[in-house]
Amino acid sequence: MFYNPLGDTILHLLLHLLVPLTIALLFYRKKWALTLTIMLATMLIDLDHLLATPIYQATRCSVGFHPMHTLVPIIGYCLLCLFPKTRIVGIGLVIHILLDSIDCQFTRGVWFVS
Repeated sequence: MFYNPLGDTILHLLLHLLVPLTIALLFYRKKWALTLTIMLATMLIDLDHLLATPIYQATRCSVGFHPMHTLVPIIGYCLLCLFPKTRIVGIGLVIHILLDSIDCQFTRGVWFVS
């Protein structure tokens, strides 16, 4: 399988926009803009990438490697989905982790690095 880091990175970033937008429009139509903004803000968990050397590596799986992409926080993200006041944040974080997991599958053939 041919791996195109730039194309895959662009697709990955587009999905981080398009999937939350789709969720916001489908399930939170009346307040879709606020919902989208909150879900896009959850991408701030990627600040943990600044702790890695190098900061960005196209073939590195972030799930299981970066602190905010490990199992304990992921369980917390899932729990946030259970409560109405934190549900949108939880959904945004879970979407983020799922998309990163899919990216891991395409770039490294793994779902989770421990």
